[in-house]
Amino acid sequence: MDLGIIGQAAGLFAVTNIDDILILALFFAQGTGHPGSTRRIVLGQYLGFAAILAVAVAAAFGATFLPESAIPYLGLLPLALGLKAAWQGWKDHRDGAVDEEAEQSKEGGPGPLEVAAVTFANGGDNIGVYVPVFATAGVGGMTVYAAVFLVLVAVWCFAGRFFATRPVIAKALARWGHILLPLVLIAIGLLILIEGGAFGL
Repeated sequence: MDLGIIGQAAGLFAVTNIDDILILALFFAQGTGHPGSTRRIVLGQYLGFAAILAVAVAAAFGATFLPESAIPYLGLLPLALGLKAAWQGWKDHRDGAVDEEAEQSKEGGPGPLEVAAVTFANGGDNIGVYVPVFATAGVGGMTVYAAVFLVLVAVWCFAGRFFATRPVIAKALARWGHILLPLVLIAIGLLILIEGGAFGL
């Protein structure tokens, strides 16, 4: 196996997914105290990234599931999820604190499909970068890239959880996470829409 390709794949993944660590840390903070939330977040991250890979590989072979003009509209996913999280946070705040034990015992935190939707929507730029790389790498090289990417998704999940559980960061996220997560999701959604020129923006 060519170590050069592995290094290139690792570098490409890191450059295109650096913002995911913040989003993952926010998701892990949101899932704190909810049994099984780590498993659901990791599953969602893998589902979202697998969808990004599938689209990029298909496009490298000349099949396009998503016309290029549709990619900016993926921004509607995190925008909608951010607005939903903001509404939920406002409602919880208005209704007052819920019984903490009951809250912690029920399944809570972000669901796999929610995480997958944000990961996929935030991966529009990844697809744009991966397609030409995959197209020139050939099947063997593409396989190495995909394998390295999938290993690094686990590293990213670990890093996100690590940051979310550091005492100083965890305290800040516990205090501000319910505000930060909707803001970050809404900002990502708007950025994708605006940068892609959706709705003539």
